[in-house]
Amino acid sequence: MQSFFNIYILLLVPSLNTSGGDTMRRNKKERQLLLRETIEKNPFTTDEELADKFSVSVQTIRLDRLELSIPELRERIKHVAEKKYSEEIKSLPIEEVIGEIIDINIDHSAISIFDVKQEHVFTRNGIARGHHLFAQANSLAVAVINDELTLTTKALIHFTRSVKVNERIVAKAKVMKVKNEFGRSVVEVNSYVDNVLVFKGEFEMYRSNIDKKDE
Repeated sequence: MQSFFNIYILLLVPSLNTSGGDTMRRNKKERQLLLRETIEKNPFTTDEELADKFSVSVQTIRLDRLELSIPELRERIKHVAEKKYSEEIKSLPIEEVIGEIIDINIDHSAISIFDVKQEHVFTRNGIARGHHLFAQANSLAVAVINDELTLTTKALIHFTRSVKVNERIVAKAKVMKVKNEFGRSVVEVNSYVDNVLVFKGEFEMYRSNIDKKDE
């Protein structure tokens, strides 16, 4: 009879959850300390992943971040990118690039994102002004060139679809030729919104280091 009650009691006691998340809820001070350590180790951790790790709601994680003055994921990505790429990019200061560079391989390829806000569009129809798309693509073409003096000498551009407020433009640059018949580098830039092409351009770039080598 005694063994029966022991088994019955064991069945009533919930087992610890060992699949995903912490095995027990921590108090707020402990959670916030571990939250800071986790984000320092991996700045690209999402709020959803943190909520799952600490077995709390996403809203709780956001409140924790606010109290700890930890920026949201996008700002953390921007900070890491600026720190990583500021020394690599020679042609212009990274803060002068239109949009946010999220990946760059100097003299080969680069990617930037640009979020279209109210100040970037025509008030009547909410469509982005074309010079913003051009500026994003052109500055990315400049940034990808490995030279302290890089200038656009010619650009062939085509707008393939209008872009509206609150849409995100992803521009992808690729260096097609390091030197063409005019002694210039050629950079192709294609810009997308949700994988739909909205802008494409071919930029011919002057670079002083090629001219010096020729001399």
